[in-house]
Amino acid sequence: MCGADGRRRERSQAEARPRVGALTAAVVAGALAVAALNALPGVLGGWRWYRCEPSRAFWLLLRVGQGSALVFALAVGALALAGEYSSDRLFYLYALLPLAVGFVAEQLRVISAQTILDRRELADARAVGELPELQQRAIVAEIMRRELGVMTLSALVVVVLALRAAGTAHGF
Repeated sequence: MCGADGRRRERSQAEARPRVGALTAAVVAGALAVAALNALPGVLGGWRWYRCEPSRAFWLLLRVGQGSALVFALAVGALALAGEYSSDRLFYLYALLPLAVGFVAEQLRVISAQTILDRRELADARAVGELPELQQRAIVAEIMRRELGVMTLSALVVVVLALRAAGTAHGF
């Protein structure tokens, strides 16, 4: 750029950066927080699934991550009700889809237990209780590993969606 005197002047970094509104920055920060809070159970769950180990910490972190997605969706909804909208309509898909992912994952988690019982031709949990203890433990471990895998994948999908929400949160 040239100044009034004809000499070239350099733009400062502050001038070169686009200005981001405080509300947009807060929405992006919220989306990144959702991503981080779901990445923790995603990584821990993947590790525990690989090692075939149950994890109480995973389930606690998963519920925290799911809660963060719910709070973020409610905050985005409250902003929309207040008349504050993103200029990119895809943002709303990425912000709200984690709720659907969590719901579907919970359904798949329930179905996964029944799938294992069906594969072993067992009617229900009572039928498992009639098996020798070693077989019972093997079935429970298989069910828990499958549930861990399903919910780990859901947490990782939420991470991707939350990062996309952060990338499309414009114009608030």
